[in-house]
Amino acid sequence: MLDKYITPVIKPLLTPVVAIFDKRGITADTLTVTGFLIGLLAVPLLAFELWYLALGAIIINRIFDGLDGALARYSKQSSSAGGFLDITLDFLFYAAIPLGFILANPAQNAIAGAILLATFIGTGSSFLAFAIAAEKFKLDKPQFKYKSFYYLNGLTEGTETIALFIAFCIWPQHFAIMAYFFAFACAITIVTRIYGGYVTLKQQESITDE
Repeated sequence: MLDKYITPVIKPLLTPVVAIFDKRGITADTLTVTGFLIGLLAVPLLAFELWYLALGAIIINRIFDGLDGALARYSKQSSSAGGFLDITLDFLFYAAIPLGFILANPAQNAIAGAILLATFIGTGSSFLAFAIAAEKFKLDKPQFKYKSFYYLNGLTEGTETIALFIAFCIWPQHFAIMAYFFAFACAITIVTRIYGGYVTLKQQESITDE
């Protein structure tokens, strides 16, 4: 929900940094993989209840996630392959963080974490499934023209998810209640995306058949 407002603000701030990376020959894909590996470090840190170190890994991962796309655009090397790599590793990272909290306290966090992961699958699959169909119909991307995929809006997007992860690390004792709340919000996103995506594609099919 907040991505379309936050991303345009952050984008100009990244330009000086990506200019340095480009000058040194660092590629966007290198940043994508590096950021993902750093993000994965959060899992064992969470499992050992090193909350603030895990938070640091999460924040660095998100910084790299912003830099890789900015670098690709700056160097004019945006590609479907890079977009595929980026979104795939993003979803793996999103799934890994709840797993870390489950490992930290299975008795308290396992059910809430499992429900959250199930809703993550729903938001992710509805997002990617629509992106495939949107590419087929060459739908415009008015809000995210610089993205490799068509982004179907939802109540819970990247900004909200990262805010949740930060809250998890600051108040880990409240993981379960926050996970249940966010899972409910994800469920709303799933329903609205399925409905909105279905109606949009039916309209496109009707136009195509005319």
